[in-house]
Amino acid sequence: MFKYTICFIKQGSSILLINRQNPPNMGHWNGVGGKIEVQEAPLESVAREIQEETNLTISKEQISYKGVVSWDSDQSGTNGMYVFKAEIDENLNYETPKQTDEGILDWKTIDWVLDENNLGIGQMIPKYLPAVLNENHCYIHHFTIENKSVISYEHKEDTKFARN
Repeated sequence: MFKYTICFIKQGSSILLINRQNPPNMGHWNGVGGKIEVQEAPLESVAREIQEETNLTISKEQISYKGVVSWDSDQSGTNGMYVFKAEIDENLNYETPKQTDEGILDWKTIDWVLDENNLGIGQMIPKYLPAVLNENHCYIHHFTIENKSVISYEHKEDTKFARN
């Protein structure tokens, strides 16, 4: 249904983010992910994107589906992405910052990412990321964007993927 995936790779109290050098999120720190290829399932896509963008090989068993984020924008129409979380061992040494073809990878603390004064993170991430990191449930997150600003946000549990 959606064309994109995003994954937040967590290690302890930090998240591996990429400062994208190309539109549409150029200059913002974001999760790892990208476009789903033809005949590719979202989980396959995000595992491939993680490997391509970070050179980390994270097994599909380490990746958790966390729901979807969608948006209606006065500039780009309706779109969305499948959201995932991966947790890696705290003993794994992955040195950053690291320049890649996509941008700069770096570890950022969760507190830094969620700080309301942080202008380096896209406006939507601090609203949905707490549920991605802390909840066992999957959620449907929906935003309305006008003039590049979030004007409304709703979320509900995705009962199709409800967990006990």
